[in-house]
Amino acid sequence: MKRRSYPVRWSTQFIVILLLCFSVASLVVMQGRYSLVMKLSTGASPPPVQKPKIAFLFIARNRLPLDMVWDAFFQGEKEGRFSIYVHSRPGFLFNKATTQSAFFYGRQVNNSIQVDWGEASMIQAERILLRNALKDSFNKRFVFLSDSCIPLYNFSHTYDYIMSTSTSFIDSFADTKEGRYNPKMYPVIPVHNWRKGSQWAVLIRKHAVIMVNDDTVFPEFQKHCRRRSLPEFWRDHPLPSDASKEHNCIPDEHYLQTLVAQKGLEGEITRRALTHTSWDLLSSKDRERRGWHPVTYKLSDVTPMLIKSIKNIDNVYYETEYRREWCRSKGKPAPCFLFARKFTRPAAPRLLNMSAPVN
Repeated sequence: MKRRSYPVRWSTQFIVILLLCFSVASLVVMQGRYSLVMKLSTGASPPPVQKPKIAFLFIARNRLPLDMVWDAFFQGEKEGRFSIYVHSRPGFLFNKATTQSAFFYGRQVNNSIQVDWGEASMIQAERILLRNALKDSFNKRFVFLSDSCIPLYNFSHTYDYIMSTSTSFIDSFADTKEGRYNPKMYPVIPVHNWRKGSQWAVLIRKHAVIMVNDDTVFPEFQKHCRRRSLPEFWRDHPLPSDASKEHNCIPDEHYLQTLVAQKGLEGEITRRALTHTSWDLLSSKDRERRGWHPVTYKLSDVTPMLIKSIKNIDNVYYETEYRREWCRSKGKPAPCFLFARKFTRPAAPRLLNMSAPVN
């Protein structure tokens, strides 16, 4: 009896297909290992994650006279943890012809307004800056600065100090002087919510949004908070019958503080400023320095001793509240101020030469 011979064609096809699958799988594995080796050899890494940023908001008349001091400050930051916005007079552009620092090129806001000292237009300028800065979702802190401000420390120290707390830094205290609060603000703004302080605040994003969206407190300031008429302006305005009875209300010294109190948010702020201003006007021998403005530091005033004295301040006393604010950072005693004003343009080279490490 003959044996039946079975065809082997089907088994040959199976083996070929199996070999092809094995070859493809081997190529995939080898390609993966090759890619890994190439990444390790070239030092390739995932794209960096954008860290929270501080928005520096400058209010300037025209140019920034201390731009080179700020240029040195921003040069120290390599991780893109800041953004810059400048409110200057309408139509003013920051370019090679108007600033020595490339950090300020094109950083002016395009919807600026004319700002007059002692008027509500100063608050409006701050709101314009905030509105522009809030468009960047990575901006988490908002620092108001004048064109005469300087940084006292390097960028890293400044960034860590500001970002180490979840609160805003707003100089705020009860104002007990007669003539500041206008009774016409009542009942929208009751007197027990009336506050005073420096306009140079540092805001968290939540408080920046509240300031931009405020449609209750700001209109009252526009109507009822104005500075007292100054004699040099009486030629341009009606002579007051009794200047002593005018309400001497400076909007930028009251608005933000009163807004925070009105919203019941004082528990969310550190009640002190990070910008040092000297109001010790009586000790000045220069009569031109006396008045309603803070001391201006000229070239001859700028010494290592002056800067050191400002950096050594570790507490602030609020006379109207009998309150002494001891300054802390990261739970430890710390200097109170990161910035200082008012410094003139001729002082800039000397300030640059005095630049020193944090300590």
